[in-house]
Amino acid sequence: MGARSHRREAGQRALRVPLEAEVEGFLLRRFKRFLADVETREGRKLTVHCPDPGSMKGVLVPGAAVRCSTSDNPKRKLRHTLEMIRIGRSWVGLNPGRANGVARAAIEAGLLPELRGYDLVRPEVSLVHGGRRSRLDFHLSGHSARPDTWLEVKSVTLAEGERGRFPDSVTARGRKHAVLLGELAARGERAALLFVVQRGDVRSVEPADDIDPAYGAALRQAVDRGALVLALGTRVTKGAQVVTGPLPVRM
Repeated sequence: MGARSHRREAGQRALRVPLEAEVEGFLLRRFKRFLADVETREGRKLTVHCPDPGSMKGVLVPGAAVRCSTSDNPKRKLRHTLEMIRIGRSWVGLNPGRANGVARAAIEAGLLPELRGYDLVRPEVSLVHGGRRSRLDFHLSGHSARPDTWLEVKSVTLAEGERGRFPDSVTARGRKHAVLLGELAARGERAALLFVVQRGDVRSVEPADDIDPAYGAALRQAVDRGALVLALGTRVTKGAQVVTGPLPVRM
């Protein structure tokens, strides 16, 4: 299942997935979708990569504390990536790519009962369905009793009170994935969607029907056709993303 760099916290059913974000500062603005200006605590102004393609509704607060990671890759135009922002009393993870790493760590650690017991977890898998080639985040195989599972992961940053909500903007891509999972389930395959909540103040997850009603409808139809919808809670810290366990999904 690959090298495991994560570890459990002593005495707890939690998992720490390393997250280096050593540059501290404050958000000035986000612009051109994938860029943000940050002022460091030392007073330097940096333009950093903003990896979240969504609206970032509720988490774009100018002046809020942020943390950024640093890359030594000489081919990168921007050395730093915006990783998290402080909203209220919680750090919120802003890098959707981190959600996939957390999902894999949680699956391999057996923290999701519905996805426990698979020998092989393959990322970024392609499949042909309905004459079209598609890609999903994971394919799980090698279970002693369950069939293989197709899995798509979605990062949740939007919250209303203690309710995590997805999406934060209209998502044709997300709707396509929901439809695909439903179609796979309808033909007898095991298919699942996993919401990874990247903030520690959320207790449940639900579709944001007021933002994208078509996505909510597609997700409910997928469930009706046999797809699983799961959620995983995490708490974001300076040095790690702590997996706190499964959360209920309110459909």
